[in-house]
Amino acid sequence: MTDDTFAFIIHPINIKADVARKYPLLGKILSERQINFFSQFFPPVYISEITGIVSEDNQRELTGWFIACPYTPATMLRLPVERVYKKLVACGEKAAGLGAKIVGLGAYTSVVGDAGTTIAQRLDTPVTTGDSYTVYIAVEAVLKAAREMDIPIGTAKAAVVGATGAIGATCAELLAESVADLILVGRRAEALEQVRERCEGKRAHITTSITMNDIYTADLILTVTNATTSIIEPQHIKPGAVICDVARPRDVSWRLYRERNDVLVIEGGMVEIPGPVDFGFDFGFPPGKAFACMAETMILALEGRYEDYSIGKHIAIEKVREISAMAQRHGFKLSGFRSFEYAVTAEQIAHVKELAIANQRVWSPPLAQRP
Repeated sequence: MTDDTFAFIIHPINIKADVARKYPLLGKILSERQINFFSQFFPPVYISEITGIVSEDNQRELTGWFIACPYTPATMLRLPVERVYKKLVACGEKAAGLGAKIVGLGAYTSVVGDAGTTIAQRLDTPVTTGDSYTVYIAVEAVLKAAREMDIPIGTAKAAVVGATGAIGATCAELLAESVADLILVGRRAEALEQVRERCEGKRAHITTSITMNDIYTADLILTVTNATTSIIEPQHIKPGAVICDVARPRDVSWRLYRERNDVLVIEGGMVEIPGPVDFGFDFGFPPGKAFACMAETMILALEGRYEDYSIGKHIAIEKVREISAMAQRHGFKLSGFRSFEYAVTAEQIAHVKELAIANQRVWSPPLAQRP
């Protein structure tokens, strides 16, 4: 085992499919309801050892582990938060027992309660949510997708859905530096005003909204809410738009993916991991690629930064810039787009552009959305 180590906590999202990745028989014979029920009583689950991550800067090598919290997002919302904390602390302790020197909180484990603060206080091992690098990669991905779709970024209108969350607010700050107009969408008007103040004084003209209908005019949509079901439907999006869905579970509905082949839907961006990495587990990405939140944990370990990093409900833009510089130095980078578990090809993007141009001539928003 190498001297530099980490662990990353994951959990099931697509319940039967994700359980089947580790336990094929259980995933086959148990219903979603049964899995949700029995998972409440499971201990933390060792998934796999991760090897082969090598820094391009200093040739340090990592060993890591995937540990699964058995709770689904719906279970985490339903149970008392203290019970969820105890399970996550148990996952962190299991990681420390394996030798992990830093622990990353993945997907919904990073937002439950106080966004990692309590978990960090209760563990001796440093903790990160991975949110800082997630912000950087999400914004880089949506701007790259805009260029692929021939959307002029300097005159574009963007929307951030979930703008009052830790990731959404900082994504909004970064996007405000590049686009002409920015709509901040959330559920609470007062909280949106606080984010607006963070974004003012940059390039973009800022507006706020508490209704999803207002994203219809946006060329670029970055969505990152804590919803447990999809919230963006076909009627919300105009032809030719780019949607970057950072949320897990997804904010974009399967209906939109199936019915609107004139828009480009991408996930939050795949990260290419330096070295001949072997995750020892299929979490749905191509070989050598990972989520940005996973990558942040690895980057900090390669840097020897064994400290709490992206913790709490405010992600400082300075930390986003710092982690992106570390990532580039060690060889981590954005690597292509994925959409609903499949790679997005250049041919698909060309097809979306072709259909968008045709549909823009005849498309109009539903009556309730027209000015």
